[in-house]
Amino acid sequence: MSKEIRVRFAPSPTGGLHLGGVRTVLYNYLFAKKHNGKFVLRIEDTDQTRFVEGAEQYILDCLSWCGLIPDESPVHGGEFGPYRQSERKEMYREYAELLVEKGHAYYAFDTPEELEEMRQVFKTNENPSPTYGHATRMRMKNSLTLGEEEVRRLLSEEVPYVIRIRIPESKQITLHDAIRGDVQFDTAQVDDKVLLKADGMPTYHLAVVVDDYLMKITHAFRGEEWLSSAPVHLLLWRYLGWEEHMPVWAHLPLILGPDGAKLSKRHGNKYGFPIFAMNWKDEAKGEFTEGFRERGFLPEAFINLLALMGWNPGTEQEIFSLEELAGSFDLSRVHSAGAQFDFEKAKWYNHEWLKKLSGMRLLPDVKIILAANGVQVDDDQKLITVIDMVKDRCTLMPDFLQQAGYFFTTPTAVDTDSIKPKWDEKKNLFFNELLKNYDLTQFWDKETIEKEFKEIASVIGIKTGDLMLPLRIMLVGGKYGPGVFDIAHIIGKEETTLRIRNTLSLLNS
Repeated sequence: MSKEIRVRFAPSPTGGLHLGGVRTVLYNYLFAKKHNGKFVLRIEDTDQTRFVEGAEQYILDCLSWCGLIPDESPVHGGEFGPYRQSERKEMYREYAELLVEKGHAYYAFDTPEELEEMRQVFKTNENPSPTYGHATRMRMKNSLTLGEEEVRRLLSEEVPYVIRIRIPESKQITLHDAIRGDVQFDTAQVDDKVLLKADGMPTYHLAVVVDDYLMKITHAFRGEEWLSSAPVHLLLWRYLGWEEHMPVWAHLPLILGPDGAKLSKRHGNKYGFPIFAMNWKDEAKGEFTEGFRERGFLPEAFINLLALMGWNPGTEQEIFSLEELAGSFDLSRVHSAGAQFDFEKAKWYNHEWLKKLSGMRLLPDVKIILAANGVQVDDDQKLITVIDMVKDRCTLMPDFLQQAGYFFTTPTAVDTDSIKPKWDEKKNLFFNELLKNYDLTQFWDKETIEKEFKEIASVIGIKTGDLMLPLRIMLVGGKYGPGVFDIAHIIGKEETTLRIRNTLSLLNS
């Protein structure tokens, strides 16, 4: 590739960032990094009626959490700014007017009432939702049906109008898609989309073409749902004389829910899994949607699972770092068929990444989880040791509360019900003798703790295996955790004997 690769992610600040949107970001990012190109974030905020306060910052925070940092954006700047469409408003009118001059677009002065009347007049059983296009435009109030003098008068009197593209009545258009190959469209099925709204703001159709051209975007990756808009965009590139600069298109496959339909909030609510990258709260609507981050996913795992939902590396490898993904990513290996989301597989990725990452890397996040649940940690090195010891037992980050919390605070609840069925005087004697020995022990290392435990069991005549579960429950509170003698060593002699005494008092009460 001779010219610099430039890709973009262009979200609308209207709500939370769906995992399909993050995957679009990821594929753009990986492609740019693979080819030493630039990844651009452009905010498409031209529809002010759908603008949601805080949504732009939320998008930036999500990308930051995922490690997908743009090279150019409203925050990072760049030579092709502004990077918010609302700040580029005047340049769009120039191109819309140029299209009118060339005869590829026209002014439409129809009122909302007249548009509704058109929908009723042209409604048939075969066409229950008629649109503004080649079959209806010559019956409407626009610059194609009105005389030049009347059009000038309406414009001079500032009568509200929109500018619509003039779609050819019946023409075959071919889009070459990097994933799907050649895709054919018949313009007879395409309506005359609005390009410039009455408030002077462009619609997505005009703005995306103008911005991609002016920002020198070389590759445009977007979701499959935008494929139906492709003929309008192809015509605009052609009508504006920019066809040779048109980016390479790639329409990414849908992410599907368990039922095979496009993944949505409905699936998340029904099946109990997140679909947004991070928690999102729409204050105006009073809606809250849980995110992968807050459910306890690592960004490394989240990115890893998204990469393989639609892309096949061609090997058996499943665990990839972001750097490895950038080195391996190949657009030709992106599937055209939808990829089904599997939450159990997503949790598997997180478990694998928890095992892979160091205690040092996980330390800040685990400290936050523990502190939020009233477990204060004053010894970071001790926590790092604990994390490395228990991380294999965790699937999601909140699991560290159960698996690591008891190292720093005495359990408030002890599962004595799991001890009582096989509890007897012989075991009671054993633990009382064990306390006497531990009280006198000068060395508190794992080997000494275990040696004395086994020696006393042998003297009293009890199998060591019959004593391990009671000791674990005494120290931990339940039937979980790593090696019990490792636990005793880390929590210390004083805390170990305290927990044994507390449980004996419960059992003997």
